[in-house]
Amino acid sequence: MFSLLSGLAQPNNDRAATPDIDGNMVKSTRPTEPSLADLRGEIDRIDAAMHNLLIQRGDIIGRLISVKRTRETGSAFRPAREADMMRRLVERHRGILPLDTAEGIWRVIIATFTYVQSPFAVHADMSAGDAAMRDCARFHFGFTVPFRPYLGAAGVVAAIAQSTGDLGLVPATASAGSAAWWSALEGKDQPKIIARLPFVERADHPAGLPVFAIARPHPDAVVADVETWSVRVSGWSAKSARAVSALAELIAVPEGTFDGAALLISVPKPRTLEDITAVLVEAGASVRSQALVGSHATRYTVTADGARPATTGR
Repeated sequence: MFSLLSGLAQPNNDRAATPDIDGNMVKSTRPTEPSLADLRGEIDRIDAAMHNLLIQRGDIIGRLISVKRTRETGSAFRPAREADMMRRLVERHRGILPLDTAEGIWRVIIATFTYVQSPFAVHADMSAGDAAMRDCARFHFGFTVPFRPYLGAAGVVAAIAQSTGDLGLVPATASAGSAAWWSALEGKDQPKIIARLPFVERADHPAGLPVFAIARPHPDAVVADVETWSVRVSGWSAKSARAVSALAELIAVPEGTFDGAALLISVPKPRTLEDITAVLVEAGASVRSQALVGSHATRYTVTADGARPATTGR
């Protein structure tokens, strides 16, 4: 019987033919698009591989504990190594996964395995805002590490002074009525500033509160891109504040006489404290005392348009 469909063009399921180098017509061998099931299977495979790698990392950490006996010698926290790991993470990152997410995952992995090596707690000054400080602590250290809140930096510094491996978080900004908490870091046997967070800075950082991390540092783990100095001055003024701020990050609180001040100055290399004291004197101030109270790594800044990260210089 004659079919109404017989006169219609039938779909051609064959691959298009194209000439090869000798002029012979061959069918195209373009790959078939994977199905949703295929793609989901790939995701499941990658998820399983990532989990397996975490298990393997845990096995190595277990061997590291046995070799270094870190359970007896204190904290396994290493700011220099962590800074290097985060630099490499930022520099190699690409694709649609937000850098925030990648950084947060790595932060939790690092902090949790550090905690497994040598248990520690995070003590935090909540005076800059409860939510902001908790976001900072959880982003950088996860939920496994115990969290201890304080109302004021002095309590945090005192807790770290009494511990062997704990970590303190103090806002890296001055608040109204705050005291010079960094004075308690002076002296060889006192805790020191070991890090400035967030290490990777950007305008929309989910844990963007600037904080100093305080601990008893291991001598072989110190990173000194930026030195932090406790400085006491007389003759403090708006002019001297502007002079110092042009060269280094600064926290200043009134102290003693009407023109006295206690300063926490973060001096980035290649500048030195001598450069800072020179501009202070030129601005009419006199330095009464100075003490090194820590150091930290130079931070990265990532722009909103995704440009390659650049060091902040501070």
